[in-house]
Order: sequence, then C-alpha cells, then structure tokens
Amino acid sequence: MRLSQNGVSFIKSHEALRLKAYQDSKGVWTIGWGHTKNVHPGDVITREQAEQFIRDDFAWVERTLNADLVTGRDKPLVTQNEFDALCSLVFNIGSDAYLESTVRRKIKQGDKMAAARAFKMWVYSNHKFIQGLANRRADEVRLFLQSGQADIAALLLGMMMAGAAVLVAMIFVM
Repeated sequence: MRLSQNGVSFIKSHEALRLKAYQDSKGVWTIGWGHTKNVHPGDVITREQAEQFIRDDFAWVERTLNADLVTGRDKPLVTQNEFDALCSLVFNIGSDAYLESTVRRKIKQGDKMAAARAFKMWVYSNHKFIQGLANRRADEVRLFLQSGQADIAALLLGMMMAGAAVLVAMIFVM
C-alpha cells in the first residue's frame, strides 16, 4: 500500500513546515515537516528539500507498515484510511515504537476498535502529556475509523444477527 494524497495532506497538517533546524519536544533536531535524519543545529533548507525529505520519510514509514500488515497476505489487514492514520502515527512515534505498540498488537488480533482506542497511549513526550499530541491522536483515530462503511456494516450486521439469534431463542423458550 501507499500513503494516499489525503494521508500526505493529513500528516502535513499536523507537522509545521520549518525551513530552519529546531529541537522538538524531546530535544531531537528536526527540519522540514518533522524530518530528523542527519539534522544539525543551524541547518537551513528550501521548501523543495523539505518535500524531498518528507517523501523519503514516507518511504520508510510505508516499508514498515507494508512489511507488517500487507506483504505476503491475500488481503491487507487495513483499509486505505487505516493505513494513512497508521502512517501518521508511525511517522510521529517511529517504527520501533510502533512495532512494540498495543495499536499494532490489536490490529494483528483483528480488534480494530481496541487499536483505535490504543492511539491515545501516544500522547506523552518525555513522560509529559502534550495537548498537541492528544489532538493529533484524536484526528488519527477519526481517520482510522473512517475506514469504511463496509467494516461498520459488517459489525452492525453481526450485532443484528446476534440479536436475532437471541430473540429466536427466547421465542422457542417461551
């Protein structure tokens, strides 16, 4: 899978474009739209360089998620919107943190609602609550849950069928 244009816009809306290097909330030197590789104090880039950096960053994010959720499967474990939301999360927290996360574990278990709830675990930086991260996680969850009426319809159908089965059982008991 690839990060969609909607996903690119989503991530950019949560990452301020900065053409001069700065330290993020963890003290990591950052430039462009959240790019951290080989960034040093005093670095200055152009908007075109920022675009190239973010494309390069998206490539490692996509590789991480594709290796985990797509490659070697008949059907990906996630929809496009779920993938885009996960790209935003992985871009922000890193691949190592994602691979150890409850979000990942719940997706692998097929419990997407629990996965969505687990996004909120990632609202801290250096053990300090960050409102900006809470806002970003809430937006990621909204995107993740927009992932398809088909999934929601299947859930509702399953609930209706379970309810119908209980109703039929009650009628036969009476």
